[in-house]
Amino acid sequence: MRWSEIPREAKAYMLYHTLIAPGLIVWTLFPLYLMETGYSILEVGAFFTAVNVASIPLTYFFGRLFNRWDIKKGLIAIDVLDGVAYVLYGLAKGAIAPLMLFAGRTIEKLSTVLYPLYRAYEQIIYPEDKYEEIFAWHLRLPEIARLVTFPIMGYILGYVYPGPESYRWTFMFFGLFSTVTVAYIWKFLPSIGREERITPEGFTFKAGEFKLLLAFEALLTLAWELAPELVLINYVVFVLHKTVFEVTLIACASSLASIIGTYASERVPKGKGFQVIGLGMFINAFYALVMALSPPFWLALAVYALGDFGSTLWFPFYRSWMFKLIPKEKASEFHAAISSYRKLLGLFTPAIAGALASIHATLPYDASLVLFLIAGAMFWVMARKDIYQKRMK
Repeated sequence: MRWSEIPREAKAYMLYHTLIAPGLIVWTLFPLYLMETGYSILEVGAFFTAVNVASIPLTYFFGRLFNRWDIKKGLIAIDVLDGVAYVLYGLAKGAIAPLMLFAGRTIEKLSTVLYPLYRAYEQIIYPEDKYEEIFAWHLRLPEIARLVTFPIMGYILGYVYPGPESYRWTFMFFGLFSTVTVAYIWKFLPSIGREERITPEGFTFKAGEFKLLLAFEALLTLAWELAPELVLINYVVFVLHKTVFEVTLIACASSLASIIGTYASERVPKGKGFQVIGLGMFINAFYALVMALSPPFWLALAVYALGDFGSTLWFPFYRSWMFKLIPKEKASEFHAAISSYRKLLGLFTPAIAGALASIHATLPYDASLVLFLIAGAMFWVMARKDIYQKRMK
């Protein structure tokens, strides 16, 4: 699919995600900031779990709320909440620092409660007959932005101005930058009210397939959240004795592999979606296997890139299948319910990951390996039954 063929509103939404992509470095810097200011990986995992507990009941409530209102307001709320959280991180200093950090993380977690609105917005604003093709562009542009900006920021924060004080200034910058992204949403993204959420005529809800989707969501959530980014950061910085620059190099290699994966996904024949998802799971399993063996830095960089290539390869087909299973007029509510389900599954995973990593730095990857293998096997079985091909017709 060519860029010129994408509807104007969809282009504006993709460019919004491209604009916010550099700020994702905060997700790397925050756990590193905690560890560099005295927290052990076990304590960081417990910290994240404590914040998780407070957010679960809110997810479904917000999904129902914005099922009635304009989703655009929810996207604005996400950026406002993230901006406030990052500013609090930047101000966390002295005796009140732990309180400020917990308050900021709780507010940031509250913004993730609204993340299902991204998927609901995408389901409505992207052309239904072009989901697979358009998601290749949806993934590609933000990865290009990360590929350009992450190594620059990583080098500055790793070698030019290293240390927690520089991280705090970075938090402040991206917190204040949210005013720009909020203005962009307000000006360029179209509003989506209830009148746009019309389920196509002839839609049938497939309860059996939806159960399969929930099973996969469980496997995928646990596979990734038992080996989260804080495990990688701990391994690279505190075991391999590298800096945040090397962590961003891994992110850049992953972005480059993801960009390649978007082009590869466009060349997959129609009706082969489940085979590709299964293949992607086995690629992710290989990445987890290599990481479990405590590889040197260059090999960790390579397998993380391979893992992200696999994830990007299968993502458009999975998201397309998911959207076919969910009625548009209930998009926000369904995606919020699925998000609540993920949050429930991942409630204690940060603490478990921290505990495993405190025993051995790469032990969490062993758990991920098993889960990826099970997920891959599940989709190969589904592919043999031609479920994907029948649903996409």
